[in-house]
Formats: sequence, C-alpha cells, structure tokens
Amino acid sequence: MKKNWKFATMALVASMTLFTTACSDDTPNENGGDGNGNEDSAYTLDKNIESDLTLEEGKTYTLNGGIHVKAGATLTIPKGVTIIAKNDDVVDYILVEQGAKINAEGTADAPIVMTSEKKEAGAWGGLHICGYAHTNNGTGSSEIGNASYGGNDDADNSGVLKYIRLEYTGYAFDEEHEANGVSFYGVGNGTTVEHLQAYMGSDDGFEFFGGSVNVKYMVATNCSDDSFDWTEGWNGKAQFLVAYQENAETLGYDCDCLMECDNNGNNFGATPVAHPVIANATLVGNGGSKQGVRLRAGTQVELYNAIITGKGQPLTVETVETENALKDGTSKLEYVVISDLLNSKENIYTNDLFAAGNGNATQHTANLSDLYVGTEEGGKDLSTDEFFTATNYKGAVQADDNWTAGWTL
Repeated sequence: MKKNWKFATMALVASMTLFTTACSDDTPNENGGDGNGNEDSAYTLDKNIESDLTLEEGKTYTLNGGIHVKAGATLTIPKGVTIIAKNDDVVDYILVEQGAKINAEGTADAPIVMTSEKKEAGAWGGLHICGYAHTNNGTGSSEIGNASYGGNDDADNSGVLKYIRLEYTGYAFDEEHEANGVSFYGVGNGTTVEHLQAYMGSDDGFEFFGGSVNVKYMVATNCSDDSFDWTEGWNGKAQFLVAYQENAETLGYDCDCLMECDNNGNNFGATPVAHPVIANATLVGNGGSKQGVRLRAGTQVELYNAIITGKGQPLTVETVETENALKDGTSKLEYVVISDLLNSKENIYTNDLFAAGNGNATQHTANLSDLYVGTEEGGKDLSTDEFFTATNYKGAVQADDNWTAGWTL
C-alpha cells in the first residue's frame, strides 16, 4: 500500500460530515424487520457504535458510510451475518478504535461475509482495527478514519475475528490511496484472528502496521496489490497462509507481491524491528516479472515451510539491514522452496547462501492441485510454541485436510 495518506484522510474527514455519528438506536425487531415495519428490508449500519451492539445471527445488514466502534463499546457479529456496503456518496468501512472490541465469530458452515453491492474490486473500504500495541513509528493515525493507534501494550485485546470473508475491498480515493481488506494498526496479541479471507481486493489483502497480533488460517485471493504486507515493526506469529493470484489475462489485472515486507520505509533500523515468525505458507503468483516475497526496508523474518511460485522473482532480499540479518542468522529461511532463483539487491545474502539453507530449494516445481492445495515432505516443527500446530511439511493446505473448503471463494 502507498504510504502518503494525507489527502485521503482529509477527504474522509470531509465526507464524514455527511452522516451522523451518534449511537445507533435502529435495533431490528424480533420479526426480522428493520424496526420500522419493513420486514423484508435489510438492517442498516450508518452510525458510530458507542455502546455494545449485537447483530442478529443469519441476518443481512446494509453498511452506509464509515462506522466507528468507539472506545468502551463492543460490536458482536454472530455467524451467518452478511454486511453489504451500500456504495453511496461516502466510503463505507468498519473501524474498531483503541479501547473498543469486535467479536465476529462465524463458522465454516456459516461464515460472516462482508461484501458490497458492486461486485468489483475497490467497491468499499474494508475492516480496520486500531490497538495499543507497539509500532516503531510512534503513535499514528489510521489511513482511513484518522483513528489513533500504537502504544506499549503488546497484549492488548481488540476482540475475536473468526471465519470472515471480506470481498471487493480497496476503495480508492485516487490512484495512490486505496484501502486493504483488513488493516491491523498496532493490534495486540490478546486479539484472536483466524480463518479470514480477503477476496478480489484492489489493494492489499491483509496489512500489519506494527503490533504483535498473531494470525492463523488466512487466505488472500486475487488482491491486486500485495496479498500480505507488513511495516512499522510487526512481530507477531502466523501459520497456514495462502496467497493466490489468478492468471492476469483471465483476471483482467496484474497483481503485485505475494508478501511485501518492511520494517520502516523511512528508517530501516527503527526499533522494535519487524520480526514475524511465519510457518506453512503457500504463495502462488499470477506470472509476470514482479516479486513474490519481497524482504526489504530493514525487516527481519523467520519463514519456515513455504512454497513460493508463479512470480518472475519469487524471493527478493533488499537493504543492508535485511540481508545482514539473514546472513548472520538473526533472520531465518528454512524449508522454503521457490520457483526460480533468489534475487539479492545488495549481494550480501546470496542465492547460494539461501540454497544451502536447511531444507531450501531453488528452481523448484510445485505440485499443487485446486489452485493451492498440496504440501511437500520436509518441514520444521514449531509446536514447542503453543501457538503453532505441529507440522512436518511445506505448504499451507494438505490434500486430505482442506481447511479453506466451504467458507472461501
């Protein structure tokens, strides 16, 4: 995602004068109507949430405008709820402010779906979570909604996100300013995030601005910018990540990186340094000469058990800080197989060093079915850390255990 958002924030503040910011009192009635006698009408979310609000299981809601969950309030979204962005004159989005929570728990059989009336990439502004965890850029303001984020509470809890599909996000103010599927701003590891899909977004699928949040079972499909993106010192854990980009000729647009990975674009050495630990990823690009996984701007990383294919430059390393961390073992790439050669900008951490790493392989042909299903023998078991599930294979989705089935597109 582009990082200069002054224009976007000003435009949003102006647009927010068009709708009320008071607490919603439009509680749906027990007969399934909208509270005004319209039984067939979808419920409407068009006001900030200033006290606890629970939506009705299985119901459909219309999202009209930018909705903030304010400090002290919790938005609860049960399984089977569908939220449809209206696409009127203001950008539609949901933002959870510092001190607020969202408890959105779908199931594989009844996921929560956040979508749009327009079935096209870039139709609405997605989901934004702001927490009190660290960044290496001080406290900041969200790129949409101008909400504060950042602090020193890495155990901060912004709620629960489970089995949610976010479709057609990436609302654009102009060519430089677009929104992600889910933006995690200084989100703490007290927050639970698992089984999320970003589908057909015109910007990043999932982006992490600092924080310590851990994520599991994540799918980014046909997002035109990066599938996964981190900056500002994110140091959480992640397991079972899928990025898939359909063939550009069929899809109608090209896609950027499968992972774009920064510490801090303005200060490569800013602390705390980004250092996520990631295991079991299947990352499939849609051709072209672009990068697959791009490690740069001082980031560190531990990446294990990954299959990277479908990009002209499947794995690139850039900046002295990033390459030195790989060479001296601060960062680790193990059991990572790539479809071509590693590209080193500074020629510090070279393709030869990568190929000699534990379990790594270059110019590797992945054996996948159903777009991204399939694993390969050999992997690192990280289960001494209770977050990680024990594995002995590379890739995210086993053929006999397709955890993406049923709730994803």
